[in-house]
Amino acid sequence: MGAQWKQKWRELAADQKGKIVGKLVREIQVAVKLGGPNPEYNARLAAAIAVAKKQSVTRDTIERAVAKGSGTGADAVQYHTVVYEGFTPHRIPVIVECLTDNNNRTANEIKMIFKTGNLGTPGSVGWMFEHGGLVEATHPDKEIDIETAALEADADNVEPLDADDDEGADHTGARFYCEKAKLDTVSKALKAAGWTITTSELAYHAKEFPELTDAQRDEVTKFLQELDGNADVHRVYAAVK
Repeated sequence: MGAQWKQKWRELAADQKGKIVGKLVREIQVAVKLGGPNPEYNARLAAAIAVAKKQSVTRDTIERAVAKGSGTGADAVQYHTVVYEGFTPHRIPVIVECLTDNNNRTANEIKMIFKTGNLGTPGSVGWMFEHGGLVEATHPDKEIDIETAALEADADNVEPLDADDDEGADHTGARFYCEKAKLDTVSKALKAAGWTITTSELAYHAKEFPELTDAQRDEVTKFLQELDGNADVHRVYAAVK
């Protein structure tokens, strides 16, 4: 799914360009803005801080990001979420979510990527996706039933994390889907049940996944990586399995 793709390639592409820290800092700032500066009561912030620590972001950097997001830092900045829609090469629908402090700059850069991206084109594709809550989490019990966990947490659907998304072999990893209004409730319920939350956010999920040859997939991936490498791009959701 789009969420699976963007998490894997976002980290690789950003790391190669030396931009991963900036993207993680922005995620922390936005999480604070949306849910407050206390990670105990803000699942998205707690997940963002955990990922930042995993990527060796310093404590001072994290604390400054929280201060900026809450508007209390000396250099507090306000980021806006801007969403662009279009098609990759071979007509794969894609949604690009950006965090920016300059809409004109971001719009020009994203349009240029689509313009020069080997048949990538802007276009309305929102109807090809569902927009809802996404929670990725792990549990130390390898035998835990994820269907039961989803039912108890009031999630609408669940699937196991793929090997590429789940690095640990000594736990159970799962991806839970829910309505937008239930995101915080589901995250808290899973945490109370012993799950470690690694992602808690609103996300786009493709309804269908067109078939691609290996060569076509390589072209699509190259285009998506180019999008993801832009400093203002925060999430890339594509109908690619």
